[in-house]
Amino acid sequence: MTLPTILKNNFSIPVIAAPLFIISNPDLVIAQCKSGVLGSFPALNARPQELLDDWLAQITEELESYKNKNPNIPVAPFALNQIVHKSNARLDKDLELCVKHKVPVVITSLGARPELNDAIHSYGGIVLHDVINNRFAHKAIEKVADGLIAVAAGAGGHAGTTSPFALIQEIREWFDGPLALSGSIATGHAVLAAQASGADFGYIGSAFIATKEANANEAYKNAITKYSADDIVYTNLITGVHGNYLKPSLASAGFDPDNLPTSDPSKMDFGPEGMEKKKAWKDIWGCGQGINAIKSVLPTSELVAKLKREYDICKKDLLNNAA
Repeated sequence: MTLPTILKNNFSIPVIAAPLFIISNPDLVIAQCKSGVLGSFPALNARPQELLDDWLAQITEELESYKNKNPNIPVAPFALNQIVHKSNARLDKDLELCVKHKVPVVITSLGARPELNDAIHSYGGIVLHDVINNRFAHKAIEKVADGLIAVAAGAGGHAGTTSPFALIQEIREWFDGPLALSGSIATGHAVLAAQASGADFGYIGSAFIATKEANANEAYKNAITKYSADDIVYTNLITGVHGNYLKPSLASAGFDPDNLPTSDPSKMDFGPEGMEKKKAWKDIWGCGQGINAIKSVLPTSELVAKLKREYDICKKDLLNNAA
């Protein structure tokens, strides 16, 4: 499997941290990258739009300074998530800032645009597009994305319904480029399983909600450590796109998690009005099915160290068993 140079080096463990709506911020991204996993955040988390310039400068400068002072420590690159949807009126301005700061990796969601990919390629950056099925994977590569994020069943937030093994197999049948797998990955063992299935990286989101640096309230962080897969519901009520959410948070908001209304996908809105509406859902918590593995709120560095220990032990055990 072919990886661009930017994704080959400076990882302590083959993990891409998912961009988390509201939750991902510069402190979390910087901590992730310093720990040797690719950190990311949604451009729309920086509000007002002008704040994105400051955030990108802060992340770039702090990581560069840390690398210079610690040349022997792996410091992973970072990524910016762009929502490529017609309602995202600030996309072009955000893209200009990607080019200005030479953002190493851009993760695109809810649409693929060749001109966006070309802009990122102009300075040597790469584009990873998240997909929920093989058909969308083909479309993304046709529009010159460099790699894919397979968002399988069990992933937090927006997610598909296809088995991770089936989705990876279908994509690997024709695509040899960078591929990450998302779907209930919350341990080092699961990262190794993602690689064994054919992915290059595990794509982890929910575990990073329960970190000290995450911009989530304490109730949300603690909920991640209390519940399991049985407490997750799959619905399109929140954004118009199907995703996984914690049932107790829906119940607290006055909904019956077992009898949720459906939302009209055509009403998706990532413009200012739509984002204001989404603030009303801030106490409805996105979460993947792998949360039973998350037992406590930790600093990001400790979480990544735990993932690496699990990954290394599992890899060693498998090799010993195969000998």
